[in-house]
Amino acid sequence: MIRFVTAGESHGPALVGIIEGLPAGMDLSADMLANDMLRRKMGYGRGGRMKIESDDVRFLSGVRRGKTLGSPITVFIENRDFRNWEEDMDPAPRSGAPGRGVFTPRPGHADYAGAVKYFHRDLRNVLERASARETATRVALGGIARQYLRLFGIEVASFVLRIGAFEIPESELPPLGMPMEELREKVLRSEVFCPVSEREKEMIEAIRAAKKAGDTLGGIFEVRTSPLPVGLGSYVQWDRRLDGEMARALMSIQAIKGVEAGLGFEAARRPGSAVHDPFVPGRAHGSLERTRNHAGGLEGGVTNGQPLWVRAAMKPISTLYSPLPSVDIRSGEPSPASVERSDICAVPAASVVGEAMVCLTLAGAASEKFGGDSVEEVLGHFRATVGLKQEWESITGNDERRC
Repeated sequence: MIRFVTAGESHGPALVGIIEGLPAGMDLSADMLANDMLRRKMGYGRGGRMKIESDDVRFLSGVRRGKTLGSPITVFIENRDFRNWEEDMDPAPRSGAPGRGVFTPRPGHADYAGAVKYFHRDLRNVLERASARETATRVALGGIARQYLRLFGIEVASFVLRIGAFEIPESELPPLGMPMEELREKVLRSEVFCPVSEREKEMIEAIRAAKKAGDTLGGIFEVRTSPLPVGLGSYVQWDRRLDGEMARALMSIQAIKGVEAGLGFEAARRPGSAVHDPFVPGRAHGSLERTRNHAGGLEGGVTNGQPLWVRAAMKPISTLYSPLPSVDIRSGEPSPASVERSDICAVPAASVVGEAMVCLTLAGAASEKFGGDSVEEVLGHFRATVGLKQEWESITGNDERRC
């Protein structure tokens, strides 16, 4: 079983993540994670924090000379901005009250609910951990999960579908069969990770207008994979359904308010004949193929051999430079909401975090299906499973062996 945890505050000394359950003998280096870490910092509309942080990843455990050991892997990401916050954020005891306290909660943020839950008076005790800075750790751990998925030939990519009111029309979307590498190249040529240049211009103009107004924008991103093996996830219990696990993983990302797989909510508007994916005979004897992929690669909580595609909706960031009304919790008097250094739009960065969470979720499902203590054992289980699928196909084409 693959599982992970993260730790660290936004302006604390560092971010730390631990992932366990990966097999021994897997190639892994910090350089492999650098591209994902860089992409998370990119995107038109990001704030000044991205210019401060290098987000270099160090391994503290679980890796020796570029190979995993089978033990928990610890990643360490220094917060370079901590040097500017040490007086206020030092974990060690200090005399006097800390500065930079926050006492006017921001509508839409965890400030108020977190303060009540944990009985904090200074809202900074909430926002430091609730901050999306935590996602740097998730991207690092997702990069490790990405390497694990590549043992099975699985690739993952994402793009921005919508920012504010501007969306890629369905007729202009990259085809679902587009190779992952080609999709990545198109996305990286865009400042907002939109693979359609004309729509990119509209999205950038929308972000500029929001910045001028002291406002923020949200949007929608899509994550896709190459074809997945049949049988990841399960329908036998509610908490083993992979669509449910995927929804939980994506909804756990800061500011995400909606998730859909395949057609998602659009499926509710169409008749069944325009939703479900017909079967046709495959090229191999006894095999089946599909004419489309409206299900998004998941049926009954189980992967069906098609590519996965999921979407997530991100609300506008809750820190506004023209702040909404709030209340100072010390006096109970009306006051503008607090303003922290923030982004105008972080949907492109969120798409990278979405990739990471899809990688981590699929890695967990793949580990359950093909798991082992070493890479050799994992690959042996994977090859055996592929062989069993081929055997099933041969049985279905033979009346005497049919169940």
